[in-house]
Amino acid sequence: MSSLAHGKSTSEVEVTHISSHGVWLLAQGKEMFMSYEDFPWFKDQAVKAIINVEEQSPGHFYWPDIDVDLSSEIIEHPEKYSLKAGNT
Repeated sequence: MSSLAHGKSTSEVEVTHISSHGVWLLAQGKEMFMSYEDFPWFKDQAVKAIINVEEQSPGHFYWPDIDVDLSSEIIEHPEKYSLKAGNT
């Protein structure tokens, strides 16, 4: 039996579903939905880019192929944040 190296997370992040409505992300045992209306950056991306996600720290996700950086707080409560494309 081997153990993981120090600093390596045993928690993995995974895109579990992509539909015409949005993307489902599974992290820390919780599934979160990102609608294209709230997260427009994912809508016209290749599946390869969407599933390439890293959890850089607990609750902090990064999609390097599309340079999108989101927290679980933003994903769960998009109404609290100005996330629309073109908003500054």
